[in-house]
Amino acid sequence: MAGIAEVWGLQLRQSGTEVNVDLSQRYQTMDGFGFSLAFQRANLVVNLPEEKRTALIDLFFNATTGAGFTILRNGIGASPDSNSDHMNTILPENPGSPTAEPEYVWDGKDSGQLWVSQQAVTYGLDQIYANAWSAPGFMKTNGNNANGGTLCGVSGTNCGDWRQAYADYLVQYIKFYEQEGVPVRYLGFLNEPDLSTSYSSMLSNGNQAAEFIEVLYPTLQENNMSNVGITCCDATGWNAQAQMLGGLSSVNDMIELITSHSYTSSPSSPLNTPHRVWESEYADLSGQWTTAWYSGGGAGDGMTWANNIYNAIVNANVSGYLYWEGVQSTAINGPVNEKLVRIDNNEVTVSKRLWAFAQWSRVVRPGAVRISSSSGGGGGGCTGWFCGGGGGLQTAAFQNADESVAVVAINGGGSSSDLSISLADFGVASAQAWMTDEDNDAAAVDIEVSSDGVVTGSVGANAMISFLIQGS
Repeated sequence: MAGIAEVWGLQLRQSGTEVNVDLSQRYQTMDGFGFSLAFQRANLVVNLPEEKRTALIDLFFNATTGAGFTILRNGIGASPDSNSDHMNTILPENPGSPTAEPEYVWDGKDSGQLWVSQQAVTYGLDQIYANAWSAPGFMKTNGNNANGGTLCGVSGTNCGDWRQAYADYLVQYIKFYEQEGVPVRYLGFLNEPDLSTSYSSMLSNGNQAAEFIEVLYPTLQENNMSNVGITCCDATGWNAQAQMLGGLSSVNDMIELITSHSYTSSPSSPLNTPHRVWESEYADLSGQWTTAWYSGGGAGDGMTWANNIYNAIVNANVSGYLYWEGVQSTAINGPVNEKLVRIDNNEVTVSKRLWAFAQWSRVVRPGAVRISSSSGGGGGGCTGWFCGGGGGLQTAAFQNADESVAVVAINGGGSSSDLSISLADFGVASAQAWMTDEDNDAAAVDIEVSSDGVVTGSVGANAMISFLIQGS
């Protein structure tokens, strides 16, 4: 096997077993990692004392000392009030008809989301995803922003045509953000359209979604918003989203992203679409709050989330992965793992789930391309007798836009593993590595770079390590 290095270009050895990454085999382009602060959760951040608020923002968006998130998903409100955790609408009053002049109202806060967005922009985040759970109630068949209902004007409805009014409404929301110095990059008009809920929700199938996109797309163009990409459709799970794709085929050239949640089914294989795909919402909604990294594979463990992200990226070719809520409080949401960070009485507690995201987001930056990793599997990435790695090791590799190479390794085994990375025809200028386990939070670890460019390090048992290797 003396010629392996020349054939593969990059070699990673784990406990004597070679695991290979091929820079020439390239898969999806990555957009990054993120979270949401919808339903007034952003106010929990805004209302913190200044020192803690600043520290939390830095934790979220600093790519050196924090998680380095690159996507922020904001909720576009549809409620006429702000009671409980309702997201208030910018059009609280029914104008009377689809063609009547609307009276938009902007409070300059957007449930705290605007301030957080402004802070994120200062860190270089340029992927604000504005997502509506529902149109205002008067635009729907049930006259209510909650409890499902369907947008008037799509097939199967008989309540006038509010499609253009809804498109104008979404465009106006983007304009309000623009006037505050925050560009919106992606726009979604549905959230879990296969589920009716007691809170803001709106039902749609793929054909009905396409009928609205046929109006929304030209409306964006007419308002000089060709840079705003339309997303669809944030279904409850991978299978539900797959069922909607056929109906969207007529507007494929108008869509930029396909988005899906993972509650009813997880991303296990690529969706049949020409578009980049995001896993745009998922969380452990019922497990008791934990800050553990590994407690035997619990749903809220950081290690579990490291693997959730791995499976989505490698097995389903997702380009973006978003957790549900960035912050919540026990008083409002109970002691569950629905959030990355808990805020109670101005006390901030960080879960290990956040550091699982950090291990990916710090080194896999927007524009990175996934490249073949033999132990990673999926997407044709596993080749020959190297498949399977050993000791529970999984790897994924990426080449960033600046040509640096990131290698992420998850060790699910009960003992530590020595790793050796060799890069043929890639002059190594420098290398860094970070590890997360029960005792470390994306902490820098010692590695060595030999005179011939071999990078060596070790990943602990039930731990995760990320290498970032700069070329000369």
